[in-house]
Amino acid sequence: MGNRVFRDAAIDTAAIPPKGTSFMKWDGSVDIPLLLIMIAFVTFGLVMVYSASWDYSLVWYDDPMYQFQRQILWVILGIVIATVISFVDYHNWRKYALAVMAATISFLFVGLIINKTTDVNNNIFTRAFFGGSIQPSELAKAVTIIYLSVWLHSKREQLHELQWGLLPLGVIIGIISGLIFIQPDLSAAMTIFMLGGLLFFLGGGDMKQIILLLIVAIVMGVAVVTITSTGQARMDDYLMGIRDLTKASDHVVYSFESIVNGEFFGVGIGRANTKLTGLPFAPTDSIFAVIAEEFGLLGVAGTVLLYGLLVWRGLRIANRAPDMLGSLLASGLTFWIGFEALINMLVMVGLLPFAGNTLPFISYGGSSMVSCLFGIGILMSISRHIEPETEAGEWRNFGASLDLRGRNRRRSLSRISRS
Repeated sequence: MGNRVFRDAAIDTAAIPPKGTSFMKWDGSVDIPLLLIMIAFVTFGLVMVYSASWDYSLVWYDDPMYQFQRQILWVILGIVIATVISFVDYHNWRKYALAVMAATISFLFVGLIINKTTDVNNNIFTRAFFGGSIQPSELAKAVTIIYLSVWLHSKREQLHELQWGLLPLGVIIGIISGLIFIQPDLSAAMTIFMLGGLLFFLGGGDMKQIILLLIVAIVMGVAVVTITSTGQARMDDYLMGIRDLTKASDHVVYSFESIVNGEFFGVGIGRANTKLTGLPFAPTDSIFAVIAEEFGLLGVAGTVLLYGLLVWRGLRIANRAPDMLGSLLASGLTFWIGFEALINMLVMVGLLPFAGNTLPFISYGGSSMVSCLFGIGILMSISRHIEPETEAGEWRNFGASLDLRGRNRRRSLSRISRS
């Protein structure tokens, strides 16, 4: 009897997979959950662009299929780029980060000098090329994450020093966000500033410097709202909408109308009315409202759940990354896409001032689609290098560093408690 129990216990123990093997990958290279999430996003996004864009395309381009066909081309291009990037060792970005950043800055600078684009409301802006098809600010977000991850990894032992930590970080972020700010693209500039601070924190930056960075961010935010006409207008609309919903911006008013019309199960794909009666920019900024009307609260919950799964998988990859560089890249790219989605959805329900962010993988737009799929390609690359028995590496050590020399005049380690 005892031998049988011992034998059964041995079989059960052998059936338990070793720690770390639960990281599901197909053929040891393709991250299955991330791949399935992206298939769902791309498919759903194309369906929504088709539904939301036909009237807009017919009015502005005299072709109801214009935006949908272009979106298909952007999706194909993004998938090709993501596939290629996924097979490139992410450590190679240490060699190319500076060149890519220099090219991005040049692209932004040239756009300010030679590019003038007029939108449908006859407002002149310099944020896009080729009639709005390419927006350098979208690419700049991904490139900034790459460059800062590489820089923070190379300076990880010196980040507690002001001259090697906060000051260079401020210069890097200031140049990029400044060029984007004067386009003007306030939301993209603030996104880059926010991502820079987050990566500095994750990279093990000194807490005093992080607090100083937060103070600077708050001061800059107040200055932007106070000084710029765009910031003042958006904040005024937001505050008026908080006091009286009927006086909110058109985005919010028509978005709430969409939510009311959609109820729980929605009116059905392609049957939304608000996209025809006044919802601004239905295929792009306001596509979340179209989802709410055509799929109801159930569709809204499914969309939020899909983004939650993407963030979960991205942070899972970051947590299991072989080194600090992989962890910073995965964390930065994941939070970037998550922030973009969260801001867009909160704006459409009136909880944030209008920001102009697209809904990643769903809104119409080539720059956003290609940039986000480019980021997914890097996540795939990091996932390919995760081994089943990955141990805690340098990135964890620096993320939870201890001042063993007691320079902060406090005990570096807690004493062993008495039982």
